[in-house]
Amino acid sequence: MRRPTSTYSIAALDAERGEMGVAVQSHWFSVGSLVPWCEAGVGVVATQSMVEPAYGPRILSLLRFGMSAEEALEALVRMDSLRDYRQIGVVDVRGGAAAYTGSRCIPEAGHLIGEGFTVQANIMRSAEVWPAMAEAFRRARGELAERLLEALLAGERAGGDLRGMQSAAILIVRARPTGRPWLDKLVDLRVEDSSNPLRELQRLLRLHKAYQHANRGDELASQGRFDEAMKEYDAASSLAPEVEEHEFWKAVTMLNHGRVREAAPILRRVFEENRAMITLLRRLPGTGLLKLSAQEVEKILSCLKIG
Repeated sequence: MRRPTSTYSIAALDAERGEMGVAVQSHWFSVGSLVPWCEAGVGVVATQSMVEPAYGPRILSLLRFGMSAEEALEALVRMDSLRDYRQIGVVDVRGGAAAYTGSRCIPEAGHLIGEGFTVQANIMRSAEVWPAMAEAFRRARGELAERLLEALLAGERAGGDLRGMQSAAILIVRARPTGRPWLDKLVDLRVEDSSNPLRELQRLLRLHKAYQHANRGDELASQGRFDEAMKEYDAASSLAPEVEEHEFWKAVTMLNHGRVREAAPILRRVFEENRAMITLLRRLPGTGLLKLSAQEVEKILSCLKIG
């Protein structure tokens, strides 16, 4: 039997956006490797307390073969000789939600089932943690990742883990699979060890959104949709101004569309932050990613007074 993974988590489906996922915070190292289990088109599971990771794939397997969240959870709990120490939350792709808190989970421990979601917690400072999480999730607006994070933050404000904070994670998949599994995982962020994992998770989620915009910009640029690509690059830079590479690739796109004058000041700022990007620019003509010759790149660098 494992040590108790002191944890609070939320499992939820956002049917309107077609997303479902799990978010968790714990005073435990690398909680994201143990608690959240998600499969596109099937459901999501949070397994904690005296955690048995096998609950994740086993419940997902039962959901895949047509069981409801409640039926799958009941089937596994019934066969578990250590069920009194377990805590699990399950949401299926149809929005069915179920949860279980064993009678020997360390107080304060409990769960709350809502419409399309479930929150669960153990070893909390206060029995207000999981109700606060549920209320925050109901009130929150925006993307599912942001709503899940709001629930975690509310749980911390209500007392959180009795022993403090250490790690956190958010895992989100599509409710309707694409047939291409590598596209079905929408968010997969983990903070393995931190004095404030929720603050770090907020930072990572901001960067995740920024890189989504940057990647979308690359797609649009490859389709020749220059103005739309610029908007995506601008959104990426606005969300993550500390990432100079977003500005670099924006400038490269400008160069590929003959906008040398517009690209020049951007490149100058990038090179002031990171001179390694000068070498990167010089290497691009040979790859086909930059539609300029090596000589033309050197002329631009010369005009910028960069050797």
